[in-house]
Amino acid sequence: MSHKLHRQAKVNDLVVKFANVNGTGSASANNLFAKALFRMGLSVSPKNIFPSNIQGLPTWYEVRCNDKGYLARRDGIDIMVSVNPQSMAKDIKEVVPGGYFIYDNSKPLDLRLMRNDIEFIGLPLTQICLTEYKDARQRQLFKNIIYVGALAALINIEFDVLTGLIADQFKGKEKLIAPNVHALELGFQYASKHFNCPLHVTVERREANNQILIDGNAAVGLGAVYGGATMAGWYPITPSTSVAEAFERYCKRLRIDPGTGKKNFAIVQAEDELAAIGMVIGATWNGARAFTATSGPGISLMSEFLGLAYFAEIPAVLVDVQRSGPSTGMPTRTQQSDVLACAYASHGDTKHVLVIPATPKECFDMSAQAFDLADQLQTPVILLTDLDLGMNDNMSEPFEWDDGRQYQRGKVFTAQQLEEMSERFGRYLDVDGDGIPFRTYPGTHPTKGAFFTRGTSRDEYAVYTEDGSAYVRNMERLLKKWQTAKSYVPEPEIFDQGHSIGIVHFGTSMHATLEAAEQLAEEGVAVDTCRIRAFPFNDDIHAFIERHETVFVVEQNRDAQMRSLLVNECDIDPKHLRKVLNYDGMPLTARFIMDAIKHQMGVNTNNVKPLPKRANNAAL
Repeated sequence: MSHKLHRQAKVNDLVVKFANVNGTGSASANNLFAKALFRMGLSVSPKNIFPSNIQGLPTWYEVRCNDKGYLARRDGIDIMVSVNPQSMAKDIKEVVPGGYFIYDNSKPLDLRLMRNDIEFIGLPLTQICLTEYKDARQRQLFKNIIYVGALAALINIEFDVLTGLIADQFKGKEKLIAPNVHALELGFQYASKHFNCPLHVTVERREANNQILIDGNAAVGLGAVYGGATMAGWYPITPSTSVAEAFERYCKRLRIDPGTGKKNFAIVQAEDELAAIGMVIGATWNGARAFTATSGPGISLMSEFLGLAYFAEIPAVLVDVQRSGPSTGMPTRTQQSDVLACAYASHGDTKHVLVIPATPKECFDMSAQAFDLADQLQTPVILLTDLDLGMNDNMSEPFEWDDGRQYQRGKVFTAQQLEEMSERFGRYLDVDGDGIPFRTYPGTHPTKGAFFTRGTSRDEYAVYTEDGSAYVRNMERLLKKWQTAKSYVPEPEIFDQGHSIGIVHFGTSMHATLEAAEQLAEEGVAVDTCRIRAFPFNDDIHAFIERHETVFVVEQNRDAQMRSLLVNECDIDPKHLRKVLNYDGMPLTARFIMDAIKHQMGVNTNNVKPLPKRANNAAL
């Protein structure tokens, strides 16, 4: 069914969404589509929206493409490719007026679902597969490739780019290349024959940019290898499992002794999260660089051991790929809801160093840096990412590594230094006044430098005591070390031009926030931005907040956890920090931020709709 709709041509400015059934092999086909746009030099932002079951429920895959380099998710779908009857009614509603709804018309479409303001494009996908393929699994898999071929004709994707990707994907399995190319041709030829191609929404090649496309978990795994990690203890949990898998994959390439073929790494799948962090602490106590990866439920289980590492001052690195909670929550949806749990993990007075990347490059850089920080500060360091960054492909600057870079192992006495010491070694003495004591590795010296590592209170010489004054001295030294950590952790990223309005954001809120700031400026609302990249907070963050009359804190959780942390740690009046909160499990959009800020400021323009009252989002 087709209508003559009034449209303006749109080039390289579109959102395509695929509606599939989980477990049908659609992910690889949809990823093929995204990579094709990327290889044409376009800015792309793919988002895989999948259920937590293994097979049978609706799954979606969004790809945003634009010439401005925006990487945040965008509201409104220009082209919906729907091959799932379960979600079809909902999928049709998401298409913007003037957009397209592509569906399998092997069976008639329910007329009650029709809209007059969009165009329906029917492709007989099932019928084509029944004719071409005898095997049921092939029919299922190649249906996905066929609609990618049809899209190539409909929006002008270069066909040889697709075939090149197929060749790369099946390198070493050449017999699979021809059938996949044939499936692409089936879709391309059908669309070219039956529709006016291309549509008004099209793509065209741009100059190749110096970017890579990679998911954050893979970047973390590679960063851990370059950061010197030789051991990972982990327990599987969505969405962090692929961190350990990536680490293992890269270790098999980069941590094999070329002479003997011996593995120079250890990866242990533990029986639970508590065992995993325990193994990591044991390895780092012995001088290795080790880490674990988990998500919110794992943070809860690891908290007691994190407290031990904090109090006993043992380095450890933990990667928390956040998901929607509490409890099991929505395990395949994204959130930034572990901020407070990680910052204050464990009972008693405990504070943990957090580093918060926003891109795959920062995942790589900060995961490597985390091992230096843990050693230098002798404390757990938590890399705080989320599902959106961790499991989705993201455009990123290429990774770089200086081969001359030396690992920062911090204050560790050597055997010679111990031998030359005339005074008694004090494991918890503050020799330099920065709160960081010296330590030794087990077995460094036969008679000197030994100490008992304990989770109970002790004095400066690691001797057990419950004397209150000794305990207070130790806790105050830990606070002094916390202040020292401010000069070690990544600095904030601040864009301040002296406007009265400021926006504080962190992690994957970056892309939507910067896009919103740019669009707000175009509408006459100028804002400055400050991206938090670590905790403890750099003093510049406090200064940024104090300089601005109104400050919005953008985060993806219900309870404004980063705002609470800022209020608590920087002694800021809560009234000075306004909340912009999204917690429906979907990646944040610039439009949501803009509407929230305008709503709170009482700004109304003709082209901005009032902030919708939704139960799962807040702008208060």
